[in-house]
Amino acid sequence: MLDPVPAARPAGGLAARCTRALFSPWSRLSLLVAMLLAAATTMLLFEPQRMLASGWPPALTGGTAAMTFGLAYGLCTVAFVPRPLLNLAAGALFGAQAGLAAALAGTVLGAGISFALGRVLGQDALRTLLRGRWMKAADGLLSRHGFRSVLALRLFPGVPFAAANYCAATSRMGYPPFLLATGLGSIPNTAAYVVAGSEASSPTSPAFLAAMGFIVLSGAGAAVVAWRKRHRIGTG
Repeated sequence: MLDPVPAARPAGGLAARCTRALFSPWSRLSLLVAMLLAAATTMLLFEPQRMLASGWPPALTGGTAAMTFGLAYGLCTVAFVPRPLLNLAAGALFGAQAGLAAALAGTVLGAGISFALGRVLGQDALRTLLRGRWMKAADGLLSRHGFRSVLALRLFPGVPFAAANYCAATSRMGYPPFLLATGLGSIPNTAAYVVAGSEASSPTSPAFLAAMGFIVLSGAGAAVVAWRKRHRIGTG
């Protein structure tokens, strides 16, 4: 009697396991962290704040310069460059109107990129970490009332821009409400910083004083709201 033929091993078994490991939630999250660290390191070495001192490349003028700045703005926010600095630069380089348009476009672009990265690379892994009371509450609000929640986060300064983007990415809210809420909610504070940057050479002008007053009052209001919310959660 002939010996039974041994069962063939599944083709590509090792390759399949390697593929699953490579594209596992934690591998994708590690890739996201590595990308963000590399981007942040690049920005630290590049020192984008030099734009305020040296200006924009003279070869770019008009609408082309503003569009290019908006693109650079979006990429810089992904790399954790503070938006107030970029907003001041937008006003100083392009004036109030064009600077506001470029800054808002860059804000929405940067938020969209961060949201997409967080959704594709980090959502599956990060959702397994949503065990704390605050994290579960944030996830519930963003999943059920995403537009309203993101709008509130953008209107009141204090929550880091990148943190809000990635927190929203872990929820179940969609792209359109996230981007629309980001664009609308970012208008007041972005406009204030852009106007301040455009009037920086005239620090006693009414426009500059009004912009700075709005920045101070909105920041103080956000601090009060944050303190009251924290106190309520802590005693609840």
